[in-house]
Amino acid sequence: MSDVLLEVKNLTRTFDVSLPWLNRVIERQERQFLRAVDDVSFEIRRGETFALVGESGSGKSTIAKMVVGLLKASDGEIHFDGTPMDVNSSAAMTQLRSRFQMIFQSPFASLNPRWRVRDVIAEPMKAFGTVDGKAAIDKRVDELLDLVGLGASDAGKFPHEFSGGQRQRIAIARALSSNPEFIVCDEPTSALDVSVQAQILNLMRDLQDELGLTYLFISHDLSVVRHMANRIGVLYLGALVETADGKELFNAPRHPYTRMLLEAVPDLDMTGKEHTVVKGEIPNPISPPPGCTFHPRCQYVADRCRSEIPVPVPTPTGEAKCFAVEEGRI
Repeated sequence: MSDVLLEVKNLTRTFDVSLPWLNRVIERQERQFLRAVDDVSFEIRRGETFALVGESGSGKSTIAKMVVGLLKASDGEIHFDGTPMDVNSSAAMTQLRSRFQMIFQSPFASLNPRWRVRDVIAEPMKAFGTVDGKAAIDKRVDELLDLVGLGASDAGKFPHEFSGGQRQRIAIARALSSNPEFIVCDEPTSALDVSVQAQILNLMRDLQDELGLTYLFISHDLSVVRHMANRIGVLYLGALVETADGKELFNAPRHPYTRMLLEAVPDLDMTGKEHTVVKGEIPNPISPPPGCTFHPRCQYVADRCRSEIPVPVPTPTGEAKCFAVEEGRI
């Protein structure tokens, strides 16, 4: 059995954002394409949490949807436990779908308001046939509610009767109901209060240790990622610019973009570290800058950065796409 559970190779997703045909003819405009994910590759080993971080619009959620088969990739490959994922083959995907699940960002939008909690959690069991019989399903629902910190009496209620944190616990119970090995967490705590975030994150860590789960964790919050991730990938304008061990990324970031993100984090420990505001904005993804797309915001920019596209170079605990790192300028 391979230690790698999920392998992503050269994943790319392009969207056609052109105006309708008649508008293009009248306004004499060409078709426009947005490359939301640009040649992304990474591996996730069994039992670990791999986090993807980046500013809004960096492609995090698009990658999450492609990994679980909700969105078709324009190019590239995704292998789950050595098996290629083909969203065009319903037979192949049916065999894999019960082994991975997704926890969505909003606990208010991801639960059917017309269904009772018991039906919400039981649906994956019925869809994948993991539990047979009403009595067995009801018993399993009660067990899952208890596992996520709720009670069996909550099974008969509707989602609107719960707080945001409780709804996210229900969403986690639903994700666990098909006995998955792998869970994609798309900013699962960003819609919650800070105190509730900590409870949900601790619950997810406990469940990972108890059930041997593997997570792909999507977030823009570096403090959350620091608490959760074994390894981290940093996205910028759809491309993976740095991957590293979780602790090492915070202790010794290599890519200038990673450094900029970390320097902008408030110094809650009062160590006297200088706080730096993030400079500039993400360029228009429809017409990105030539060469390294980060060069308009980079303090280490050189002529080469403006014309050539960097390739990954090894770092002590991962790799980075940066000419300044390659040339030893940082």
